[in-house]
Amino acid sequence: MADIVFMGTPDFALPILNALIEHHTVSGVVTQPDRPAGRKRQMQPSPIKKLALAHDIPVFQPEKIRREEAIEALKQWQPDVYVVAAFGQILPQTVLDLPPHGSINVHASLLPRWRGAAPIHAAIRVGDSETGITIMKMDAGLDTGPILTQRVLPIAPDETGQSLHDKLAVLGADLLIDTLPSYLAGQITPQPQVDAQATYAPTIRKEEGQIDWTQDATVIERLIRAFTPWPGTYTTWQGQTLKILAAGTRPGNAQPGAVIEQNGEIVIGTGQGLLLPTKLQLAGRSAMTIEEFSRGRTDFINSVLGS
Repeated sequence: MADIVFMGTPDFALPILNALIEHHTVSGVVTQPDRPAGRKRQMQPSPIKKLALAHDIPVFQPEKIRREEAIEALKQWQPDVYVVAAFGQILPQTVLDLPPHGSINVHASLLPRWRGAAPIHAAIRVGDSETGITIMKMDAGLDTGPILTQRVLPIAPDETGQSLHDKLAVLGADLLIDTLPSYLAGQITPQPQVDAQATYAPTIRKEEGQIDWTQDATVIERLIRAFTPWPGTYTTWQGQTLKILAAGTRPGNAQPGAVIEQNGEIVIGTGQGLLLPTKLQLAGRSAMTIEEFSRGRTDFINSVLGS
């Protein structure tokens, strides 16, 4: 049983911390500072902080972990290794080297593909058929450290950002628990990444969810799934924001953004093919099926979205 300090922040890290608590000794948790959230913008702890406190694990929340005072504070713990999963700050080499076995990271892609903050969104968005988990020995670069182990996960045709996130979080926890004993025993030889094969998945900006109707229907449909539930995809209709929550595709052609009826279905023209919206939400309203939405808005058909 190893002594571990865990660094993580969002929901993705929860199964990983839970697994470490079950199988090892977690002597401390490092997570992002409390942030304002919700309509009232009240200060909220991270999901990882809540879990740590529920297990009486000491929590450290540095504003910037590379500051000297933060590095000194980390020295209160003497773990075998740091385990990092979606922490949210770049760790300097001085921090990575503090434990005798260094620091390892649970990353939600098959590195070197999709280095960066949003690998789950990226894999769905470009139509990858598979992704997975990489456990790597960390260095000071952005997901550039040598690989310890990987495990592949197929991406289902109807996969959303949320469903893939949840699967990968559990897979990451399982692979980490399988990997740690061999790693700590010195039985794994880290394999350098091939930098020439690297692709990058930068932080998602909310405005990337605005639909460009001149793109192909398959591209838009993948964007909708990738951005479910956040940041969501949207267009405009009669000057209002209209979220497209779920959709499929159909063969055919129509003016990009034009809402038409074809074979008894309401579809939207794109640059190539037709988008079949199945669930919509107008700003300030509840989500509806396309049938419910159009039934109460007879002027929806033959309108043009995003204009």
